[in-house]
Amino acid sequence: MRTIAKLAVAALLALGLEGCASTPMEYSEMPHKTGRSVVQGESQKPLQCVPYARQHSKVKIFGDAYTWWDQAEGKYPRGSAPEKGAVMVLHDYAGPAHGHVAVVRNLVSAREIRIDHANWLNDGSIYVNNPVMDVSADNDWSQVRIFNIKTGGWGSKVFAVRGFIGSDSDVDDREDAPDTKGDRPDLVARPVGGNPGSRALAGEIN
Repeated sequence: MRTIAKLAVAALLALGLEGCASTPMEYSEMPHKTGRSVVQGESQKPLQCVPYARQHSKVKIFGDAYTWWDQAEGKYPRGSAPEKGAVMVLHDYAGPAHGHVAVVRNLVSAREIRIDHANWLNDGSIYVNNPVMDVSADNDWSQVRIFNIKTGGWGSKVFAVRGFIGSDSDVDDREDAPDTKGDRPDLVARPVGGNPGSRALAGEIN
């Protein structure tokens, strides 16, 4: 019965995610394979975006994601354009007290970057090499769409970007960072074990 219940929950989750993304479209830079995931243990708490961004960059800010931009003033470089290793700050997408932070992995073009982030769909998962598209009218990165790795399509919602904290000099080249060579976006893992750190997560990838 427990197995049937889990399958039912998974089916409902899949239906819910369909409402978060547009109709799946071909993404020329990405093979059609989906990412891999490790199921989170029932006793583990979801990994949040803030500790993940702090651990995977040299921007060491604490507090809710929506406070990062103001906290960074006078401590870290802030700008409107993405740079490798910078932290992208989304704001006011579910009210003024809701934000999201993600680490810029690569610059693909003037309109596209790749990011690493956690808990994007409120599931505690880590999303690596996730495509992000600038959809602002002036190409100023003030508005973006984020590719939904789970559904294989661009999300239909447009998110406001407060800006980018840090720069290439702030890239944290850690030996225990997940190995994600290549262009394929990947849903890497969910927190496993007592410490939801990147080393434990990387060790559980199939």
